[in-house]
Amino acid sequence: MQTNPVRFSGFVLRNLRSTLVAVGLFSIAGNLLLLTGPLFMLQVYDRILPSGSVPTLTALFGLVCLLYLFYALFDSLRAQLFSRVAFRLDRNLGQTIQRACIRGQVDGKGDTSATMKDLKAVRHFLSAGGPPALFDAPWVVIYLGVIFALHVSLGILAAAGAGLVIALAVLQELASRGPLKAAGRLEGEETDYERQAFTGADAMLTMGMVGHFTANWQTVRDRTMAQAQKALSTGQLLGSGSKATRLLIQSAMLALGALLAIRQEISPGTLIAASILSGRALAPVDQLIANWRGFVRARLAASKLADTFNANAQQQPFSLPEPTGRLAVDGVVKLAPQHGSDRNAMPRPLLQGLNFNLQPGDGLGIIGPSGSGKSCLARLLTGLWAPDRGSVTLDGAPFSAWDRDRLGRHIGYLPQNVQLLSGTIAQNIARFDADAAAEDVVEAAKRAGVHDIILSLPQGYETPVGTTASPLSGGQAQRIALARAIFRKPCLIVLDEPNAHLDAEGEAALANCIRAMRQAGSTVVVVAHRPNAVAAVNKMLVLNEGRQMRFGDKQQVLSDDHSKTGIHVVSG
Repeated sequence: MQTNPVRFSGFVLRNLRSTLVAVGLFSIAGNLLLLTGPLFMLQVYDRILPSGSVPTLTALFGLVCLLYLFYALFDSLRAQLFSRVAFRLDRNLGQTIQRACIRGQVDGKGDTSATMKDLKAVRHFLSAGGPPALFDAPWVVIYLGVIFALHVSLGILAAAGAGLVIALAVLQELASRGPLKAAGRLEGEETDYERQAFTGADAMLTMGMVGHFTANWQTVRDRTMAQAQKALSTGQLLGSGSKATRLLIQSAMLALGALLAIRQEISPGTLIAASILSGRALAPVDQLIANWRGFVRARLAASKLADTFNANAQQQPFSLPEPTGRLAVDGVVKLAPQHGSDRNAMPRPLLQGLNFNLQPGDGLGIIGPSGSGKSCLARLLTGLWAPDRGSVTLDGAPFSAWDRDRLGRHIGYLPQNVQLLSGTIAQNIARFDADAAAEDVVEAAKRAGVHDIILSLPQGYETPVGTTASPLSGGQAQRIALARAIFRKPCLIVLDEPNAHLDAEGEAALANCIRAMRQAGSTVVVVAHRPNAVAAVNKMLVLNEGRQMRFGDKQQVLSDDHSKTGIHVVSG
């Protein structure tokens, strides 16, 4: 059955409600205990000094020690709870956000790794010293109320000072909001440049592009730092003014208290207590101002996390039976994604007018000139992309009707650009399934013709790959990725240029693998430029400029269309 998607705010409250309630209770207890100091001063000046009672002083001081011990305990527990809140939020959101990042990469939304940085920023903020100020802020009113109870004039002065300090804090936030947002956007551009510096280092160094590239990077970095410095300067100016205002208010409280004491309207103990309470009332404001940049960054990060989470909080699809591999493409049209100024232009079709069906055991070879839409079609056939018009169905259901993780076990995909993940060869072939049986891993490697190659490595199947120190050649990595694609005999296998890095021996192993998978009942789709890759298929699809030119029996299609394709394909 389908369930309604959970929104970000509801998800956070559901997972953290009990912890936040405990934090609130410890905040109440801690702030009540902070009244110990002013009350002790009041008793010392107004009762103990006039009476000269040492036993009373000793008893009161012992009580003060006990109360401060409890304060230390409650404050420590509150800090630990904030750390747990940060950990639980990261633990509960991490996989969802990581899925969204991967989905964003597939959908062509650029580098979405910044979303994980947003999660880290929120976690760091929660585990730092800023959040307690949010729970302490309501106590400003309570402390001011106590000062009013001591004397109305003192209360008015303290309230006016607190209002002025709060106004400066709000002004600081409003003045720095724009520059901080601009700096955040520019940091994303800077991150893109830094990523490209690693991925394109070989070409840049070889062709003398390093100087021009770093100059462009420095331009973006200068703009980023200028916006950050603008926000920082504004915050520093208003922060210094707020600090001076707080010091002035405390001195004014002493002066007014002294005047009232001279007039015998209050006692000396009340003077000291009021001064301490005014400092206590402004302490949460001090903390808010000190952590203001952290508040702003965490709020922006949380807002982006909420957008990402809510956009990916889709309904859980109905549980369908395991697919068999019946693939149907009906009237498919796929439009090119639009960015920036292109959004108002007429979208360009990447594919249009595609219609064909495949049954379990069929092998389809997709051929055509470069730019004809072959790789685009491969992404549609795996469900990575959805058609803009028409439908692509597996066993009669669109890919969106399936649970993606559950369906993924029944799909094998070898992309054009092979990327093995950080881990061992065995983990990569097993798709990082911790419950995968070793015999299934070995069987997939044997079917892909890479078992002997793996055994020849010093660590065999435990050889680490997916890093710059990987011992594999391009052809070996491609054959291991092929083993990953056919692991556990998926019902649908899509191979995009599977022989791009293979030698003659590797191509023969590829053809044998395709035949074996078809005999096992899998539907196999092969995108190819080189003819040997489609030697073991029985059907062919010819694309040209995104249009379906021919589809049918391999030999018939190639004999009808040889004058256009110019491809000789061996039988198999």
